Amino acid sequence: MIKFITGIPKAELHLHIEGTFEPELMFKIAKRNGIELDFNNIEELKKAYNFSNLQEFLNIYYAGCNVLINEVDFFDLTWAYLTKAKEQNILHTEVMFDPQTHTDRGILFETVINGIHNALADAENKLGISSKLIMSFLRHLPEKKAFETLEQAAPFKEWIDVVGLDSSEVGNPPSKFARVFQKAREEGYLIVAHAGEEGPPEYVTEALEFLQVDRIDHGNRSLEDMDVVNDLIERKMALTVCPLSNLKLKVVEDLTKHPLREMLDKGLFVTINSDDPAYFGGYLNENFFEIQKALNLSKEDIIQLAGNSFKASFLNEIEKSKMLQEITDYINLH
Repeated sequence: MIKFITGIPKAELHLHIEGTFEPELMFKIAKRNGIELDFNNIEELKKAYNFSNLQEFLNIYYAGCNVLINEVDFFDLTWAYLTKAKEQNILHTEVMFDPQTHTDRGILFETVINGIHNALADAENKLGISSKLIMSFLRHLPEKKAFETLEQAAPFKEWIDVVGLDSSEVGNPPSKFARVFQKAREEGYLIVAHAGEEGPPEYVTEALEFLQVDRIDHGNRSLEDMDVVNDLIERKMALTVCPLSNLKLKVVEDLTKHPLREMLDKGLFVTINSDDPAYFGGYLNENFFEIQKALNLSKEDIIQLAGNSFKASFLNEIEKSKMLQEITDYINLH
């Protein structure tokens, strides 16, 4: 099954580019920028990746981001992920970035997006990987800050396809950002939001109703409320599920207790993704390997999940059909 999973064409829809920051690259960029890290070596840094909840992870995540200063840093970070994506037979990726993490420490919005965009453009030309860019607002900050970020994004609108919502979920419901997402929709952006990871199923409902999302990131806790489950099924709303992230952040005790099997059985439109792979112990293929083993997923389940990844993407119908045909061609050969 590992060989089949490795080779099957797939898309990744829930990936934070800052969360792909491997310790080796972090040290390299820190040295280049003359920044002292709080760790003496790569091994010490790797040990710090053992956190017990979302907030502890975010603390390390934001500390790592502090070494990203110049356009080339953002390019190198993004390119490192894209070369990994190529190895994993990811044909399409929808990459999230957190501009506020950088602008709040004095880095220009254009520095961040130029580096990321140039790497994505190079990947299309050199690696054959298509992409969409998702600009996420940090939900632990006030809505006013999100409005400022939306304004900063205006000159680069043609590069940004989607606006999202991430960071500390509990205590920061989607309704807190209803007005800024209304403005984002009016400006033509698609909408996604993290909901129902650590937050309750009510947050999923709020994301659907107040933000009018086009896709839900995570959504695990939807299962606690059948009305929410039925609403998601009726809307054919895709969920971007991240198994190893859920394990590392203690959303589930172990992968054998992960709700993915139940989600599939109930008819929810689920996809598998890696979230913050450098911190959570695996990229997209590793998420497939581990959840397949833990839940004894069949070959048909893997084919369905790979197909869902393209169907749930923001590609147009012609592009989706082309990539789904690649899955069919692969199955015919295997």
